[in-house]
Formats: sequence, C-alpha cells, structure tokens
Amino acid sequence: MSHDADDKLRAFADLTDLAAASMGGRAVWCSDDWFASVHNLVTDEPAAFDPDAYCDTGKVMDGWESRRRRTPGHDTAILQLGVPGVAYGVDIDTSWFMGNHPPFGAVDGAFVEGDPTPEQLRDEVDWVPLTGQVPLQRGSHNLFALRAPQRLTHVRLHMLPDGGVARLRVFGESLRRSGDGRLDLAAAVNGGRPVGCSDMFFSPMTNLIAPGMPEHMGKGWETRRRRDDGADWIVTELGVPGRIDEVVLHTMHFKGNYPDRASLFGLWWPEAPHASLLRYAKAAWVPVLERVKLRADAEHRFAVPPDGGGPFTHVKLVIHPCGGVARMRLFGEAAQPEGDELLARLDALSPEERFDAFFRCCGSTRWARRMAAHGRFGSRTELHGLADHHWWDLADGDWHEAFTHHPRIGADVAKLREKFAPTASWSAGEQSGVAAADEGTLEALAQGNRDYEARFGFLFIVCATGKSASEMLHLLQERIDNDPAAELRIAAGEQAKITHLRLEKL
Repeated sequence: MSHDADDKLRAFADLTDLAAASMGGRAVWCSDDWFASVHNLVTDEPAAFDPDAYCDTGKVMDGWESRRRRTPGHDTAILQLGVPGVAYGVDIDTSWFMGNHPPFGAVDGAFVEGDPTPEQLRDEVDWVPLTGQVPLQRGSHNLFALRAPQRLTHVRLHMLPDGGVARLRVFGESLRRSGDGRLDLAAAVNGGRPVGCSDMFFSPMTNLIAPGMPEHMGKGWETRRRRDDGADWIVTELGVPGRIDEVVLHTMHFKGNYPDRASLFGLWWPEAPHASLLRYAKAAWVPVLERVKLRADAEHRFAVPPDGGGPFTHVKLVIHPCGGVARMRLFGEAAQPEGDELLARLDALSPEERFDAFFRCCGSTRWARRMAAHGRFGSRTELHGLADHHWWDLADGDWHEAFTHHPRIGADVAKLREKFAPTASWSAGEQSGVAAADEGTLEALAQGNRDYEARFGFLFIVCATGKSASEMLHLLQERIDNDPAAELRIAAGEQAKITHLRLEKL
C-alpha cells in the first residue's frame, strides 16, 4: 500500500469494516463474476497481484471482476454485513485493476429484518443510495464519506458498466448489543469502538477488538518503537457499558516486540465527545490494572475485583513502553453507576435553578445555558468533561464575559462582596492567600492588575486556590509580556480550573 493510500484510509481509522469476512461479512449475490469471484470483495487482507498467474477463465485477479459487457445495463453485487451497524463511509478499492476497472461506481444500503433470500434482496428491498454515482480511479482506494450515517444490514455495489473491484469496505460502528448476561463488553461485534490512540504505525487500532484471533502480528495493534520514557495507549468505547470482571490481553505473534507491561483504566461518560476523552479527562481515569507484566506470544488473564471493575463506558489501555497487542477482551455484564449526591441535587433543580447554579460556577451566559440544557449527568466525569467541552467551544466574547465575574486579585473585599454577592464566599476563599500578604506585595498586585488590564483588556485571571500573594504576583509579572491572543487562552485555562473547583462546591 502506498503512503498516500495509507493516509487516506486513516480518515476511517477509528471505524470497523462492517463488511469484512472476519466480522462475518459475505457476498450473497452478483450479476456476473466470470473472471474473479465476488466473494473476494470482503477479504480482510489487502488485494494482492501475481503478474504470472492465469487460469481457464483468464488472468487471476484478487477481487470481483465481471465479463466485458456487450449488452445494456451494468453489473451489481449484494453483500451482507457481518453485523448490523451504522455506516459512515465506504472504500471502493480498485487496487491492481488498471485497464479493467469500472469508470463509475455506486453503493446503496438497506436495513433488512430477518434472513432474506438473495432473490428478495435483489427484487423486493427498498435500497437507499449511499454515494450516488461516483467516478472511480484505477488501482486506487476510492473513499467516500456518507452525507449522513446510515443503519445497515446489507449493501449493494454497482459497477458502471462492468470491470473489476478488489474490495468493498464499509466503515462504521456495530450496533450495540442489549448487554444481557456475561459478554465481551469491548468487542467490535458488540458495538465496541476504538476512539483514539497514541500511535498505530504498523497496524490499525481497530484490530485490538476484532473478532477471532489474528493469523499474524499484522492483524494486531502495533506501535512504532518509542525513543523516550513515555508509553503508548489506546482509548476504546465499550459497546456495552458495564462492570468488568476479567481482562484478557493476547500478545499472540508478538515475540520480539511485545510490551513489557500494561495498565488499564476506565471511566463513565456516555456519549463522550472523543476529543474530550483524549484532552480533558486525564484525571478521571480509574485504575483497573496497574502495570501487569506481559510475556511474548501469550494469553494473559487478569481477574478484576468487584470494587475495581467499574461500571465504565470507556477504557484506556496503556502499554509500557510500546509494542504490539493482538487482542483485548473485557468480560463482564452491563451495569449502571450508583447514585451521586451532587448529581442528584442537580437533577432535582428546575431549569432556571440549574442555570443559576451553573452561572455561579462560571459567569458565561452561553456556557451556563448549555450546561443547564444537558439534562441528567451520568457521573462527575461527565459533568466536568462537558464543562470543559462547552467552555472551549465558546467565542472570545463569552470568555471575556466570564472574566468580568471575577474580582481583581488583591482588591477591596467589602466592595467585591457587594458586586459579586452570589459568589462572594467562593471568591474570598479562592483568594485567601491575599489576606496574609504584606502591604508592599498588595500594592504591587494592585498596580500589576491595572497594568495587566490596560494591556489585555480583561482582569488578570488565575486559579488562586493554594497560592500565596507573592506567587500570584510572580505569575502576573511572568504573563504580562505574553502575546495577547496567547494570554487570552492562558486566562481561559485558569478560568476552567476555577470552574471545576466551583462545580464541586455546588
């Protein structure tokens, strides 16, 4: 595969090929496959080519190839997905088909209950266009994102008018299982999905939770060699949120390149924005396994005590320092977290009371409205995670509004109490380090605040909890020469810290 093709496929790197044979995908009908079998369309491995391979019907091709059409119409194939799922994109792969690829193609989809016959699929199903007619490049990955996600059990590929296609990939997510009984909570066939990783240089992260066992190490998840003292990681959304009682890690085929140790962490945040999981949830991960030793080419089973297995919606596997893991299995049962007093109090508030509560935590009207409109929070991780998600999604003007609801560091406490009555006790507590400051430090802070506000147009914002007046003065002097655009974001980061403290005070 060329680097260009590899880069294109990475656009769907967090999605599962729902049509792959390893997922149970299969071809159920085609109009013609004289030169090469339609069943090749779902083969997991990339298409191969042997220039010297011929057979009775002609050149041996690794794909689906029909005869040259001499009559009106075009050739069509129908595939059944391995598991019902939601599709986001397709790849009409014409690798090695150079002078015999179809100039145009189209993919349709359908969600069909039961077990229809090929004839019923061909003649009775109402197919929905997924791509429309699209031009195809020879010997290429022709990737197309769908305009809207589609629930599918079957897809139909049209070659317009005829020719050869090596593979048809249908990238998406398996529909989640109901979660009855004990099962692999992370499995792709149960709706599990990797949402991000530190590295997948040698093989994609979706392999980690694929069905079955790999034929070789290229079918696992493998990172490049680290040259620092860090560790590689992968975050997976569980198909069935629940409580883990056993972790199974396979290093099959990884002999000189298996990780030395592994750790596993979990959190509860249903429907979490993927970027937020990778950026804002660092402190929320709960240890499940702590640096367990791994061996080469082996199966590792670890029992998880009841108090350490969740429930979770997401897990983070960390491998120390790098290497390859063939499969991860997380066995357990569906479960919900126990009630939380803070979250229960929030649930009991009216919409107006919820807005007022959040506005006390952060003085941005837009932020408070978004938080109040969210509905029930499933965990404090979700509460704090969405606080960050909505905060960093705001415009500069919203940040400036929030800044006006802070007192100047070192200003007169009596006047601040009058101006910021709803949060007076919080502000005083957050700035308690100022109370014990000497007169010279207070004067320098007051003048520094005036200079800062004149330069940037907003108050000096710092999470003052635990900081002395001299420490705050040092930070002010350190930041006052910053670029204004950069300083705005530094101040926004400090505001986010303050908001988290105030959320816990609700």
